[in-house]
Amino acid sequence: MSDLRIGIVGVGAMGADHAERIVRHISGARLVAVSDPDTARAEELAARWGAAANGAVRVIADPLELIGAREVDAVILASPGFAHAEQLFACLEHGKPVLCEKPLTMDAASSLQVVEAEHKLGRQLIQVGFMRRFDPEYAALKQLLDSGELGRPLLLHNVHRNKANGPGFRSEMIVRDSMVHEVDVARWLLDSEITRITVHRPKPTAAVPEGVFDPQFAVFEMANGAMADVEVFVNFQVGYEVRCEAVAERGSATIGLGSGVLTRAAGQWGGAMPADFRVRFDRAYDIEVQRWVEAVGRGEIDGPSAWDGYAAAAVCEAGVASLTTGQPVTVDLADRQAVLG
Repeated sequence: MSDLRIGIVGVGAMGADHAERIVRHISGARLVAVSDPDTARAEELAARWGAAANGAVRVIADPLELIGAREVDAVILASPGFAHAEQLFACLEHGKPVLCEKPLTMDAASSLQVVEAEHKLGRQLIQVGFMRRFDPEYAALKQLLDSGELGRPLLLHNVHRNKANGPGFRSEMIVRDSMVHEVDVARWLLDSEITRITVHRPKPTAAVPEGVFDPQFAVFEMANGAMADVEVFVNFQVGYEVRCEAVAERGSATIGLGSGVLTRAAGQWGGAMPADFRVRFDRAYDIEVQRWVEAVGRGEIDGPSAWDGYAAAAVCEAGVASLTTGQPVTVDLADRQAVLG
C-alpha cells in the first residue's frame, strides 16, 4: 500500500511540529502540501522538509484548494479555530479524512452542524486532536479505571499550568484553549457527559493585566454523578505542568508527577520541568498521528470523534458563561441518540 499523502493547513507552532513529525517519525505517510497565510513561512518549511524527505512539498496558498487537491489524501488542520468550520465542511465535501486540532469549531452550534454533516455521509472522517488520550500515562490510567480494579471512579482532580502566555491573552481563552483538554479528559476517563460547570475566579496573579482572571478553578458535574475539578494557571512562571488524580471506591491513581530523573543533592530534591506542551506530550502526538494514519488506511478514525469535539465546545461555551457570572451553568448538549441515531 502506498504512503498516505498528507496536507497540513496552518504551519505555525503546532502545524510545523506535525510537519516534522510526519517526515521524521511517522511510517506510512508522506507530507505533500502545506498552506499558511504566512507564505514565507510555508515556503521555508516546504523547502526544508521536502529536501529532508527527498520529495517535493507543494505550497498552496488557499487552504480550500489544498483540501481539494488530488495529490492530498488526508488533511491535518492546525489553523486557527475560527477557520475550522469552513475547512471541515470542505474536507467532508471532498471525502478527505481530517485530523483537526482543537477546537472543532469556535461554538457549539457550528460544531453540531459539523457532526450532523458528517453523519449524513454515513462514515466518520473527522478525528479531533485531544492528544492526551494517546499519552502513555493517561492511557494507563484509563485502562486501570476501566478494569474496575479500584471500583467506580468518583472524583477527578486536574492541574494544568503553563509557564507564560503572550500579550492579548483573555480570560475566556483559558476556558476555550486550555481547560478544554480537561473537559475531554473528564468525559473520557469518567465515561460520562458533563452536565454542569462552575468556573471560579481566584485572586489573579500579578503577572497578568488588570481584568484578566488567571488562575481559574472549575468544577464539572457529570451525568453519572461523579465530579471533576481543574486548576488552570497559564502564567505559572515555572514551566509546563499537567497532573491528574482519579479517586475511586477502593483507591486512587495519579499521573503527571514526572517521569524524568528525580535528584536529591545539596539539601534539595527535584527534576526537570518541560518548557511547554510539545515537550510534555511529544510521545502522545507521535502515537496520535501514527494511529490516525493507520486508521485512515482502514477507512476509520482511531480517537476522539466530531461528537467529542462538539461536546467539548458545548461545555466550554457554558464555562465561559460561568466565568462571567461566577454561577453554575447547565451544559446545553444535544441528544446524542437523536443526532447520530
